[in-house]
Amino acid sequence: MDEYIAACPPDVRPILKKVRAAIKKAAPGAEEVISYRMPAIRYGEGRRPVVYYAAARNHLGVYPMASTITRFKHELKHYRHAKGSIQFPWTGKMPIDLITKIVKFRVKEAREALARN
Repeated sequence: MDEYIAACPPDVRPILKKVRAAIKKAAPGAEEVISYRMPAIRYGEGRRPVVYYAAARNHLGVYPMASTITRFKHELKHYRHAKGSIQFPWTGKMPIDLITKIVKFRVKEAREALARN
């Protein structure tokens, strides 16, 4: 993860560090990995994917699965998003609180899925 952040543009690195810290705090016990060439966290037995994120030229891409987009659609109305992705622009303040809520929601989904199995 440190290597991924170090390879990003200098102005993006502090933002990525904040995002990473928020994600780790919101998902205690989750495993950090690089998957599909981007940072991700996995949770629980079988290491279910919780969220992926990646630095793009003009935004931070967050990939939390489609159910999350549906759940947070009103809070995402000011951001570009699709079925399973969100774009948070580098300009302006990064919505750390929203990212935290998204990760907590995904951890809850992962826990529920584990309980069903």
